[in-house]
Amino acid sequence: VKAAKEHSIPQDLNKVLENKVMETVVGLSHVKLSVVERTCSGDADSEGIVSKSVSSHSDLIPGVYEGGLKIWECTFDLMDYLSEAEIEFTNKTVLDLGCGAGLLGIVALQGEAARVHFQDYNSTVIDEITLPNVVANCISEGRRMGSGKDRKASKPPSKRPRKAESSPDVLSRCRFFSGEWSQVSQLLSNSKPCLKYDIILTSETIYNPDYYSALHDTLAQLLDRNGRVYLASKVHYFGVGGGVFLFEKFIEGKNVFKTSLVKTIDQGLQRCIMEIAFKNSC
Repeated sequence: VKAAKEHSIPQDLNKVLENKVMETVVGLSHVKLSVVERTCSGDADSEGIVSKSVSSHSDLIPGVYEGGLKIWECTFDLMDYLSEAEIEFTNKTVLDLGCGAGLLGIVALQGEAARVHFQDYNSTVIDEITLPNVVANCISEGRRMGSGKDRKASKPPSKRPRKAESSPDVLSRCRFFSGEWSQVSQLLSNSKPCLKYDIILTSETIYNPDYYSALHDTLAQLLDRNGRVYLASKVHYFGVGGGVFLFEKFIEGKNVFKTSLVKTIDQGLQRCIMEIAFKNSC
C-alpha cells in the first residue's frame, strides 16, 4: 500500500522549472516528457519509476508505476468534452484524480475553480511533471491565466520562462497529493473540514479491474452529494481487461451511483466519456 503524501509548493518557483524543457499542447504548457525520462534520476526519482519504466519498456508496472509519465489520449477527449458541454468550474472544488500531467486540473483552474487538487500514484510524477506544469501555466509573464474558453486561442508561453513569478491567487488554490487512492481518500476525509468535491475529473483510470473497488470507494467518499464525476476511458483495454462496460457493470452492482455515457469517440480505438453521480443526487 502506497502511503498518501501531500506535496508542498516550493517558495522559489524557479526551482520547480529548473532544467525543465516546456512544450505546448492545445494551448497549455507541459514538461517535455522525453526529456524527463532522460534526465530524471537520483533524488528526483526516489521511486525509481523512470529507470524501471525505461528498462522494462512499459508504461504501466502495477503497484510500482501507474502511467503518469505519459499523456494518454483520453485526456484530450475529456478536455474537448468539458469545452463542448460548457462544464462550469467557477467557484467549484475540483479533484484531478490520477492526474499525471495535470492538464485536466489546469483546465479547471482556467475555468476559475475555487480549489483544484491533483492526485497521482507516484510522487515523482507530482514533483517532476504535475507541479511544474501547473506552475508553468500560472506564471504571469505578461499574461494572466485566462478562462477555459480562451484556452485554444491563448498565446503559449516562451519555452523557458525567464522568471517564474506565479499569480499567487492561482497557486494558492492548488494542493498536490501522491499515493494510493484509498490512502489519499483517507487523508482528505480526515482533514478539517472534511473535503468533498463538486467535480472529479479522471482519465484512463479504469484499465485494471483489480482497482475498481478502490476507485469506486474513493469516488463515494470524496464526491459531494450533488457532485459529478467525468471519466474518460477506452471502451476496452487489451491486455489488462478493463474498460467502460465492465466498470459500468461494477458500479451497477454497488448500487451507489448512476452513470451515463455522454460522449462516444469512434476514431481509432473506441473511447467514451462517462458521467457519474450519486443515485439520489439532484
